Amino acid sequence: MRKNIVAGNWKMNTTVSEGVALAKEVSEAVKAANPKCEVVICTPFTHLCPVAGVIDTAVLGLGAENCADHEKGAYTGEVSAAMVASTGATHVILGHSERRQYYGETSETLREKVALALANGLTPIFCIGEVLAERENGTFNEVVAKQVEEGLFNLSAEDFGKIVLAYEPVWAIGTGKTATAEQAEDMHAWIRSVIAGKYGKEVAENTSILYGGSCKPSNAAELFAKPDVDGGLIGGAALKCADFMGIVNAF
Repeated sequence: MRKNIVAGNWKMNTTVSEGVALAKEVSEAVKAANPKCEVVICTPFTHLCPVAGVIDTAVLGLGAENCADHEKGAYTGEVSAAMVASTGATHVILGHSERRQYYGETSETLREKVALALANGLTPIFCIGEVLAERENGTFNEVVAKQVEEGLFNLSAEDFGKIVLAYEPVWAIGTGKTATAEQAEDMHAWIRSVIAGKYGKEVAENTSILYGGSCKPSNAAELFAKPDVDGGLIGGAALKCADFMGIVNAF
């Protein structure tokens, strides 16, 4: 059975001390709430070790926001999947629209990152989604299908089963716009059908697909009520414990 998951993506926010304080607050809140979903926070690399030391990993997962596409070596400034795993992290966000847009990440690069993440026991949260022009010109289904196919369909069915997908309508990230619950459901159902076409219905039904476009406490319950929306990848609202827990408690 697929999991319901709420994952926070802190992006390039908080100092180490601020991040440790927030993580500790979230960990205590999750423990008190006993939520009906898995909860993960994905922090900057600098925060992973200190945050791992203050959260209760029995109730709160820890992830990185990226990892390198090389195992090790002369790649100054990069952080490998093995390094991420060595901090105690269990998840890693890959292919976020900001990485694709600002840092030129391609499907080829992402295939390498996914392979290394899996080899080091990390759960990839693999991001896909269309920009506004693709939504408006009607190519969004084809765009998203291509991202899934080119980034992940080299995997065996067993390895694909370890992937969490996050659909982010790029036009709804940080803009205050949100896809309607119906738009989100339509896309999630489409993604699941694409997976079924490659790996079969059972694998598709067991794949968690999160929504990642300006999910807030005010719209989370409506989104999460949809049958193919299995949770959220949360940006801005993950930086305030009360807002984040408002989304977690929407299940």
